[in-house]
Formats: sequence, structure tokens, C-alpha cells
Amino acid sequence: MNGSFDPLALMRPDLAELVPYRAESHQGMVKLDANENPYDFPPVILEEIWQHMGKQFFNRYPDPAARRLVEQLSAYTGAGRDGIMVGNGSDEIILNLMLTFGTGGRVLIATPTFTMYGVHARIAGAAPVQVPRRAGFALDVEAIVEAARKGDTRLIFLCSPNNPTGNPSPPEEIAAILQNTRALVVVDEAYQEFGGKSCLPLLEEYPNLVILRTLSKAFGLAGLRIGYLLANPSVVELLMRTKQPYNLNAFSQLAACTVLAHREEFNGLIKRILADREELFRELQAISGVESFPTEANFILFRTSLPAERVHRELLARGILIRNMHGPGLENCLRVTVGKRDENRLFLEKLKEVLDA
Repeated sequence: MNGSFDPLALMRPDLAELVPYRAESHQGMVKLDANENPYDFPPVILEEIWQHMGKQFFNRYPDPAARRLVEQLSAYTGAGRDGIMVGNGSDEIILNLMLTFGTGGRVLIATPTFTMYGVHARIAGAAPVQVPRRAGFALDVEAIVEAARKGDTRLIFLCSPNNPTGNPSPPEEIAAILQNTRALVVVDEAYQEFGGKSCLPLLEEYPNLVILRTLSKAFGLAGLRIGYLLANPSVVELLMRTKQPYNLNAFSQLAACTVLAHREEFNGLIKRILADREELFRELQAISGVESFPTEANFILFRTSLPAERVHRELLARGILIRNMHGPGLENCLRVTVGKRDENRLFLEKLKEVLDA
């Protein structure tokens, strides 16, 4: 066997410098870094999931079309079943969009935003093009439309409410973009249950609109990775050509169906998160040396007078894990997920300690 084997020599040259997405993992921390629902999964729903697991649940392949789940999502969103596709988290669907439509073309991304749009574009062999947002993180509609006219633009990615800034984009602005491009406009509404106006009403009018949603955030299923897409049926039909045949496992399908059948159980938790978000925002605003940004998601972006890396490190030493977002357009910014009330209070206490040290 050749001892000089070098896998890097076989790798696509354009991926050699790609930095993989890495989420921090620390045991015993107050975990406020990943925009998860902080509350325990409702026991009544968990019990129903167990009751529906049959003897052949694990040794048979799942329904590749996830038909029962698609029916539930259709009832929840009002979208037609032939315009829905489910995936192993929104990330898989984003990659499917890139592979199906983006390869060899340009993908516009309104930044700062979720970093995985750019990563998936590069993996698919597309060219990610950043279009900076305006002051206050609003979309620069004119710049997006102008950039879409250049080159072979295939996809435009917008997140509303935007991660990590928390601000939504008005549907009127997104409609203005849809009207002036032949590219697919993908609106990621992962945090829509927490605020902002949905673009769902635009689906019938604009066949180039794609909406991404997830059950990971508001519905507490981050551990099972369930995302879904709403689009024109002609777009879904093409995406089915690149989708993996058994991409969503049987347990995730069952859990998602059960949650959607009992989604009223989560309404109270969502209201609690929203109330705690407003309280956390007010408390952050009152801290000297902190600038917090308005949000309609389940997290808050804030800037500190100290370097973000130092604040992040000092909080970690005190048992608090949040996300360091420092970068272009987000200088000295960090993002904190809205946790349980006692977690939020502990975070505020430790943040004050760090800033006063």
C-alpha cells in the first residue's frame, strides 16, 4: 500500500480552505448559545410518541415521502401538500437547494446572517456573493436587486427574523425583490413563531419564492433535526431529484406528527419565551457598556464595550455559554438565547461581573 497517500491531494481545490461549522460543546454550562427551546419536552406528548412505536418501528425504512408529516404541515401552514418537502434539519434542505439550483452560479446572501448559507454554497460549487445589510441590519433591497442582475444569479438567501441580528424583513421588501429577479428567493423563517410577518401569503403570487421552516426552535425538536420547505410544486418536484430517499428517520417523523397534532401545548411555552425575551432585553439595555439590538426571535444580539472574545471567555469561566458573533458588521457582538427565567438572571449577573471587573 502506498505510504504517501494524501487525502488533501484528492480534495476539490476550492474546498481546501473551507472552515467547517463548529458548535461549542461544554458540559455543566448554562447553555444559551444555540437558540433552542429551553424548556423540557412536554411529558404528555412524549408519552404519546412512545405509545405509537410499533414492533417493526426500527427495522423498517421510514416513509421516504413522509406523507403523514406533510399532511400535518399542510394543515399547520395552509400550503398545499405538493408544495412541501421535509428534511433532516433546514441545513439539508439548504444544501439540496444549492445542489439543485446553485452549482456553477451565483448565490446572493444578505449579510451578516447565518453562516451556513455561504458554507453550503461553496460545498455545492456555487459562488456565494455577500450583499451587506443597511444600518440597523435592514435589507438593502436596491443593492440585492442590482446584484441579482449581474452574472448567473441562481439563488438569493434572506433570513427573517434574521439570525443573529433578530430583526424581521417586511414582506413588502421581499416582494420587491421577487418582482425584480428570476432567481429563487429563499426566505428562512426558522424563528417565525417568535415574531415577524411571514411570507406565506406571497407564495401563490410568486413562483420563485421558497420558504424554509423548522421544528427545532419553537417546537423543541432540535435534537431530532426536522426542517421543511414551502414552495411552488414545480420547485419541489426538481428538489426531489436530489433529495436522499430516506432522509428523515421514522422516529423524527413520528415525533414531528405528534407535536403538530398537539401544538397548542407549545403555545404557552412560546408566550413565556416572548415575555422573558422582553424582560431580558430591558435588563440588557440597562447595563452600562452594553448595546442590545431589537429582536423578534428567541435570542438577543448585543455589543459590549469590551472585546467580544474576552466577554465570551469570562462568561464561560463563570459557567455561562453564549455565542461570540464578532466579525465584519458585528464587531464586539455576542448573541444570547432566551433561556428559563433563572438562567437569564444568572447570565445578567455574570455579565455584569465581567464588565465591572
